[in-house]
Amino acid sequence: MSESLNLTKALQDAIAEAEELVANAPFIKSEQDRLEGYDYLAGRIRMAMQMAFDYDLDQPLFVNPTHQFSRQGLDNPDAIYFNAFLREAAEYVVRGRRGTSADLSFQVMGGQYSADSAATSLMAFDDRELDIRPDGSFEFTYVAEPGAKSMIVREVFNDWDTEERGILSIERPDTLGRPAAPYSRERLAKQYDVAARSLVGSIQTWFAFPHFFQYKEPVNTLTVPQATPGGLASQRSSIGHYELADDEALVITVPRCDDCSYQGAQVGSDWYASTDYETHQTSLTKAQAVTDPDGMMRLVVAEQDPGIANWLETTGHRTGALMLRWQRLERDLTEADGPTVEKVPFDSVRDLLPHYAPVTPEEYASRIAARQRAVARRMIS
Repeated sequence: MSESLNLTKALQDAIAEAEELVANAPFIKSEQDRLEGYDYLAGRIRMAMQMAFDYDLDQPLFVNPTHQFSRQGLDNPDAIYFNAFLREAAEYVVRGRRGTSADLSFQVMGGQYSADSAATSLMAFDDRELDIRPDGSFEFTYVAEPGAKSMIVREVFNDWDTEERGILSIERPDTLGRPAAPYSRERLAKQYDVAARSLVGSIQTWFAFPHFFQYKEPVNTLTVPQATPGGLASQRSSIGHYELADDEALVITVPRCDDCSYQGAQVGSDWYASTDYETHQTSLTKAQAVTDPDGMMRLVVAEQDPGIANWLETTGHRTGALMLRWQRLERDLTEADGPTVEKVPFDSVRDLLPHYAPVTPEEYASRIAARQRAVARRMIS
């Protein structure tokens, strides 16, 4: 005789609450916005289930909670994100083989981001601090300090076409070889409860988070390069948000930086998430963008196609987030390294492009095809 254990009730209630949050988001302006919100909700449900069920504090592993089907926190289209939960005082061994990506960084966080505050960074470094062997392999040991809750790894790609992923694993020597605990009602109930709280909490968090940073800035501006909130010592970012009519554009001018391995720019949505970077060009790295003879990259944020390689598509979003990143820096940045922004009528864009070089629709389609192939090859879901 079948009997329901009623273990999913908390998650069912959380999905209903999350749907209400998404369906009534204050920034929704169109039916398309609302439909995009439901796709965003699917990604949040997926993330919540993964983070609740795909880990065991006694048998740690790296999971990939953020990708093209699960977007959050203005995720970087050029990054693969890995997350492992930690138990305080436990010893961990992290092993891997360095790929050829532009940056590989490690960060230990105390707690999670919430609607009230950012998580605390307890430790952060990139692979320049590792002893990497000639074959690219590396290994280090970390004993989780008081307050340590998770280890985040970011593998960031500057050239999508040529850079390759590495290999990464984490283990606890004291539990290695031990069978996992059997299922129990208590354990499964806790996992469904964790998924429920994670689902609602993540939506509330990313609704609130940009108002701590992006939306404190005047519209259609970008800040000077600054330490990324909750980020890494060797990373700087420039943040802002835009509001554009269909017949308007932003021209962002920023020097190409050769003192870092990675430099990128992206457009994000009001869901504080990346927009479609696979079949649209909503992000560009310094390897993908065209640099003018004067050393400047001139990027055009617009709904209409300006007919250039450095178009950042707004994909129907009249408002959204903007972010520029520099990673694996060899020096600090100054105001001179940062962007300037000018809002203009779309028909005046070319007046701000002194080295205008047209790109045909067929050439642009080839750029999109290359993005699709690169995402399929690189991303993990």
